[in-house]
Amino acid sequence: FAVGECAEHRGNCYGLVAPIWDMCRSLALSLTDGEGAYEGSVLSTRLKVSGVDVFSAGKFSGGEGCEDIVFRDAGRGVYKRVVIEDGKVAGAVLFGDAVDGNWYFDLMRAGTTVADIRDTLIFGQAITEGLSGLDPNAAVAAMPDTQEICGCNGVCKGSIVSAITSQGLTTLDDVKAVTKASASCGSCTPLVEQVLKLTLGDDFKAQVGPKPMCKCTHHPHSAVREAILAQDLKSMPAVMQAMEWTTPDGCSSCRPALNYYLLCAWPAEYRDDKQSRYINERVHANIQKDGTYSVVPRMWGGMTTPDELRAIADVADKFAIPAVKVTGGQRIDLLGVKKDDLPAVWADLNAAGMVSGHAYAKGLRTVKTCVGSDWCRFGTQDSTGLGIRLEKFLWGSWAPAKVKLAVSGCPRNCAEATCKDFGVVCVDSGFEIHIGGAAGLHIQGTKVLTHVASEDEAVWVIAAAMQLYREEGWYLERVYKWMSRVGLEAIQAQVTDPEARKALYGRFVYSQRFARLDPWAERVAGRHNEEFTPMSRRMEFAPA
Repeated sequence: FAVGECAEHRGNCYGLVAPIWDMCRSLALSLTDGEGAYEGSVLSTRLKVSGVDVFSAGKFSGGEGCEDIVFRDAGRGVYKRVVIEDGKVAGAVLFGDAVDGNWYFDLMRAGTTVADIRDTLIFGQAITEGLSGLDPNAAVAAMPDTQEICGCNGVCKGSIVSAITSQGLTTLDDVKAVTKASASCGSCTPLVEQVLKLTLGDDFKAQVGPKPMCKCTHHPHSAVREAILAQDLKSMPAVMQAMEWTTPDGCSSCRPALNYYLLCAWPAEYRDDKQSRYINERVHANIQKDGTYSVVPRMWGGMTTPDELRAIADVADKFAIPAVKVTGGQRIDLLGVKKDDLPAVWADLNAAGMVSGHAYAKGLRTVKTCVGSDWCRFGTQDSTGLGIRLEKFLWGSWAPAKVKLAVSGCPRNCAEATCKDFGVVCVDSGFEIHIGGAAGLHIQGTKVLTHVASEDEAVWVIAAAMQLYREEGWYLERVYKWMSRVGLEAIQAQVTDPEARKALYGRFVYSQRFARLDPWAERVAGRHNEEFTPMSRRMEFAPA
């Protein structure tokens, strides 16, 4: 038997979670001598694009024999398209307002004839079924209990309501823990919160103020960071005692965060607690689904040499590494490294002059470059040289989340600088510094932070912005989320003011004195050799 992406069914491969549940139900019935034939899945997906709801289902592009009903409101940024075929909903795409996505999907999946409601179909369930269109909760109130809310985990409205009423759930976290709704991609979170509000009525209390770090404390990230500095707290036990943690040793959520906050606040005094990091950071490699690891050596600005390539090839041959892949960050990934071989692989790469690429780190990952003015007819500046300079300056630095940079030699943007955390676009008059891009689960273009005339200024501004993010960001908060929270103008005010920028730059340079250490070399030398010890329940620290 096979389920999931590895299984082709009638010419289709499904890459979403919901079809896997359908397959597993059919498989379970088949294994228990029931009627379990899998007939295929009707697909819908809700994409996560920063600040915008996007939903699609079925034949949303239409085709021969299909009719379109389209609603467009440019002022609100809303676009809706429902595709009708043979009097039934065949597909839908919603942009900007996706609250009725599940309703259209249910109509499509059930094969409901919509001739009688065609006139109001595009306006959604609340209008079509005669409910008040002015009530923001009307669409959710109109949903039947059987309607699916969370597509990832197959949780319907009725299951959520039942859990809330029978188990006394009052928060989104409670609902996640009990029902798994909103616990995967998170795109259904607004719907789950609306169900909570409708079910609890006057007893519903929306969370006011910042969210606590975790269940061990009622303090938010910002308060903890402020207290560490204001109260001169320099160890995890000191923080937990001063801020009245409810657990003696913290948890897997707060311990990595506290470890980072202390490391950022006191780079010289605080000793990094390796066991309060997640597995990939402890082992300096990314664990793969088969239990092996991937190893990525650093290639400064995407540049390499024949000697480095020969060394990588020799390592791949020597340790029978099954896959060698060029990454999107202009590096080479050795995939399938056995756990016991990691130290020896690192040693051989170190001997060739290569260091860890920190492809696993909450910190600087890569600085992607194009060939720039050295080779390209359109290049305005030496983008490769600047990228190498930035990477050699920034490497080793820890941050709230992973950080990716890119330097493009001209506005054609071959290095894709406008979707990175920090980017540089070279122009004839100097360098445009960009901030806050994303190209993963969220898609977001950068904002222009400032324009500078020289390469030195570009390095100063990026280092200052990096330090500001390190000091203000919440653990696991990417740059674009931090920028959205504090505002672009606030960041610009800090990094463009000469005195503020100088102070930030100085603090970053100071922290780098303690950060630019190759973890591979340290491990090969016999230090920090407990990387496979899990995050322990009890914290043990050497005396100060």
